[in-house]
Amino acid sequence: MPQPPDAATAATTRDLLAYLTLLRTAGVGPARLRRLLHRFGDAGAVLVAGPSAWRDCGCSDAQIAALAAPDHAGGEADLRWLDASDHHHHVRPGDARYPMRLAEIASAPLGLFLIGDPVWLAEPQLAIVGARAASVQGRENAAHFAGALARIGLTVTSGLALGIDAAAHRGALDASGPTIAVCGNGLDRVYPARNRDLARDIAARGLLVSEFPPGTPPKPEHFPRRNRIISGLSLGVLVIEAVPESGSLITARLANEQGREVFAVPGSIHNPLARGCHALIRDGATLAESVDDILRELAPQLTVSIRPSSDHAEPDNRQAAPVSDPLERRVYEHLGDTPLALDQLAEQLGLGAAALGAALLSLELQGVVETHPGDRFTRLQRSR
Repeated sequence: MPQPPDAATAATTRDLLAYLTLLRTAGVGPARLRRLLHRFGDAGAVLVAGPSAWRDCGCSDAQIAALAAPDHAGGEADLRWLDASDHHHHVRPGDARYPMRLAEIASAPLGLFLIGDPVWLAEPQLAIVGARAASVQGRENAAHFAGALARIGLTVTSGLALGIDAAAHRGALDASGPTIAVCGNGLDRVYPARNRDLARDIAARGLLVSEFPPGTPPKPEHFPRRNRIISGLSLGVLVIEAVPESGSLITARLANEQGREVFAVPGSIHNPLARGCHALIRDGATLAESVDDILRELAPQLTVSIRPSSDHAEPDNRQAAPVSDPLERRVYEHLGDTPLALDQLAEQLGLGAAALGAALLSLELQGVVETHPGDRFTRLQRSR
């Protein structure tokens, strides 16, 4: 017959349940909750303080009404989720596992739900973010940088989105390194669903993180909040492909406000996805052509936990294997980083549309040419 929990364990569980319940109070933001906790000492005391005491702390009528009807069922559901697996965790300020760098930012979350090993929160991290609709070259660059960073001991942090985020997570995992994914929804679901297998691998070898309790759906307003955590956990943020006004630039802005380093990978002036990175560089971000560019800026913050490595070189943009067919090789060698339209290529090469189209299709199937909107083509620069 199982033994009842001792008094200390029961008290800890009651305190955690009260805290989880308080975090679910709608309309009472982190700043107000932080003030309430400071005033009353713990979550249980906040919940029983009463309307007069809440008003004295500056709570509005709506906030008082929310505190008077706390979501006990939600808190209990969160506790069940935590109890469901040894890999489920919750950390809050004051917990030794709560990341010190994140605690420094003005809007530090009052709690983080985790799947995986919390130890990775304390490791030095570099965030890699960028476009969801990334080019093949952009995804390869993300994987290359992530792999190189992972091999020297940095943990790669990103947001589990499609495109650059997913490539960075996978690049770190493929290099046998850890990676942290910060999510904009509860960890009982994966968003986007296409990254379900990736999320499973991250949970097994790294860490999934969210400030949102289980059951919270992904909403547009959640992702800017998620972005401050991505940058807050990290020593710096590397942006690879971003359009102006994108979420990646929001992350870069937040990183700058938090005193983090900002890096950006340049691209072709004809690539719309390079414009955000070029804007960052104009505004003072460090141009990153190789991992060495990042390490030079981060050197004062790095410790002996960073392993020496020769894999600091920029991506090798040379074709790994020659194109054998003479016509296809001629077309391939004529292409470069600047997208060329089909009619431009036909005129410049003196080829008919049928022959040129067949050559381009073959090159694309070989993975050495990339197609862009408007029937435009570039050589696909392959990284080692």
